[in-house]
Amino acid sequence: MTLDLSQCDDHELSSLAVAGQAQAFRELMRRHKDPVYRLIRNNVGDPNEALDLLQESFVSAFGAIRRYDPDRPFRHWIARIALNKCRDWARRRAVRSFFSLARPIERDEDFGSDAPGPAREAESRAELLRVEREIAKLPQPLREVLILRTIEEASQAETAAILGISEKAVETRLYRARGQLKAQLAAEPVSGRP
Repeated sequence: MTLDLSQCDDHELSSLAVAGQAQAFRELMRRHKDPVYRLIRNNVGDPNEALDLLQESFVSAFGAIRRYDPDRPFRHWIARIALNKCRDWARRRAVRSFFSLARPIERDEDFGSDAPGPAREAESRAELLRVEREIAKLPQPLREVLILRTIEEASQAETAAILGISEKAVETRLYRARGQLKAQLAAEPVSGRP
């Protein structure tokens, strides 16, 4: 009789993965890949880069599965790995940008859709891109908390556990992130939309 891995909880799956059962890790990956992808995508803004970072995150997690503490939620552990991958990506991007003669990062405006459609849909898309650009400008600690709490809908306790900070720090950073984002959006003229 074979074990139905879909019926196992994350703790059981991680124990099986540590014991060398690759199928158990695949089940963990299947369960968590969508929320981890959203977390990465919301941090880096580029769907293709997000897919690469998703893969890197799970490869790193597989290599480090023996260090996973099964007393903590797997979701928090993999989210922390993913955020570290996003930070590494941002550092590499900053260095490449500094040393290259490429156009500045503001070129993100080029990603606006040229597809024909109702004016309202185009306006909504433009506003979404504008907000995404402004979120990307937030300092990393504020951006991570804002994404986890408002986009990923993680609780204050979950956000604190993922980032390794206190719940009060989450509350403070979220307040600052919202204030700074509001100020940035107010400062950007409406005509600056893509």
